[in-house]
Amino acid sequence: MGVRFPPHGEQKGRSFIRYVNAEDILPPSLVEEIRRYFPGGALYVPRLGGRVRWGESSGLRAELAERNARIRRDHRAGMSVEALAREYCLSPDSIRKIVKKN
Repeated sequence: MGVRFPPHGEQKGRSFIRYVNAEDILPPSLVEEIRRYFPGGALYVPRLGGRVRWGESSGLRAELAERNARIRRDHRAGMSVEALAREYCLSPDSIRKIVKKN
C-alpha cells in the first residue's frame, strides 16, 4: 500500500499522542463509514492489548519501586525520616508514606 506511518511520539522518555489525518492512511470508503458515526474531531483508537499502566513503558514505575525499596531498607537500618528526605530529595511526609507502605 506504500503508506508510511509517523514514528511513535517520544520526547525525553515520555510518550505523547500522535495525530494522523485519517484521509492520509485509510481508504476513502472507510473514512466515509467512520464519518457516519463520528462526523469530525479527534478520535482516539486504542492499541491492541489494552492500556499500559502509568510509568510501565518508560520504566519509571520500576525505578520508583526500586528507589522506594532502598528508602525502606535505609529506614530499617536506622536512617531518620529527615535524613532520608534530604538524601532522596523528598518531603518528610513522602518518606513517611513510602516507609509506611510495605
